[in-house]
This record gives sequence, structure tokens and C-alpha cells, in this order.
Amino acid sequence: MAGKKIVCRCNDVTVEEVEALIDSGITDIEELKRLLRIGMGPCQGRTCIPIVLGILARKTGKKQEDILLPKARVPTRPVRVEVIVGGADE
Repeated sequence: MAGKKIVCRCNDVTVEEVEALIDSGITDIEELKRLLRIGMGPCQGRTCIPIVLGILARKTGKKQEDILLPKARVPTRPVRVEVIVGGADE
């Protein structure tokens, strides 16, 4: 992966992969999320979503604040399985 710029460390998505999809006509952040799995790793998009928004804004000429964020789905932050099944105190 020498020389490649990583956008999503959780799923090893590169800038080149994001730009290729945008260049192919996919400019919806939800569709980018489904195809690349950005925002679906342990960090839940805390790092990659803002970066992808910046790339999308630059490639489409839109302002970042005009691009709708992807919908959050619970849990919105990483949660250990023990917490979900009731085996830990949190």
C-alpha cells in the first residue's frame, strides 16, 4: 500500500477508491457508504466521514455543509458485546 492515502483505516479504503466512485457518478454519501463500507468500522465514521465529505465537496463543487451526513444507525458509538447482552456494567 506504499503511496496510497487511506481514508478509512477500519476498512482500508483509499482516496483513489472514493474518487473513482465519485468520478463514475456516485455522489450520494449513503451510496458511497454502502459500497465502500466507510463509517461502518469500529470508529463508526468519526475519522473517515469528514474526509469523504471533503473529497465529495471538492469533486462535485458543493459546499461541505450542503452535503447531508449519512444516517446514523444505532449504536452510534462502538459498544462491546458484553454491554449489549448485559454481561458488563456500563
